[in-house]
Amino acid sequence: MMDLDDMHKLGKELEAILRLQTFPLAIKFLKGSEDIPEGAKRPLRDLGYHLSFCQALELSRRQGWMIAESKEDMWCFEPVVGLGFEKPPQRFLDGWNRYPDTASTLEAGATWAKNLPRLDYGLYSTVVSAPLTKATFEPDIFVIYGEPAKMTQIMLAKIWLDGKDIAVRLSGHAACVYYVVPVMKDKGWHISLPCGGDLRRAACETNNMVFSAPVEVLGDLYKGLLAIQKEDLGIPLNLSPAIEYPLPKSYVEIGKIMGMDWVK
Repeated sequence: MMDLDDMHKLGKELEAILRLQTFPLAIKFLKGSEDIPEGAKRPLRDLGYHLSFCQALELSRRQGWMIAESKEDMWCFEPVVGLGFEKPPQRFLDGWNRYPDTASTLEAGATWAKNLPRLDYGLYSTVVSAPLTKATFEPDIFVIYGEPAKMTQIMLAKIWLDGKDIAVRLSGHAACVYYVVPVMKDKGWHISLPCGGDLRRAACETNNMVFSAPVEVLGDLYKGLLAIQKEDLGIPLNLSPAIEYPLPKSYVEIGKIMGMDWVK
């Protein structure tokens, strides 16, 4: 179990080391609405209107709100299906959600629908989002919005930790589902893109990508980012554009083994 004070401190450290423009997010899935943390806003009850999941995330990462959404709070049906709050209707699986507007054929629409990441129906009924720096609950996952240069920092940290690249699964639709469902299912590190809805309806920055991972790796990520900074690869970037620029010793040694004896 993660100590909340430690989590808040790590959240602040991530904001600083990555120079984030919005709060990193804490995301928690709940079986029942009775487990909703005290002080969380319910869109329909407290605001008087429905919100799409991407809009709830936007309010959490920009305004600092803790928001809890169940099926009755949501405006867009795709996260209702993706988060497992309701079974996917056959009309959705048949492709009519995408065809004829955003798929050339009904078959293409059906292919996309069937490949949408989904949590098992009935596993959860509510999702809660809040800034990582002040969440009053232990999240399942955390989510970071940022420019590609900041995603590169995170990827470098991952490689420093275990040498493995980060899985990437991209779609132009239902990005909010892609932000959270793959992580909940495989407990891995993921990077994805905002969709048209997130860009147009939730004001996601057009130059942003989104990173998500289980909250258990928060400390590892920070450790990796510190290591990258010590190698002068952190933010701000140390720009040194040049022709035949100096290479690290390991690059020179391996290059020469390959017959590239001109490198230095």
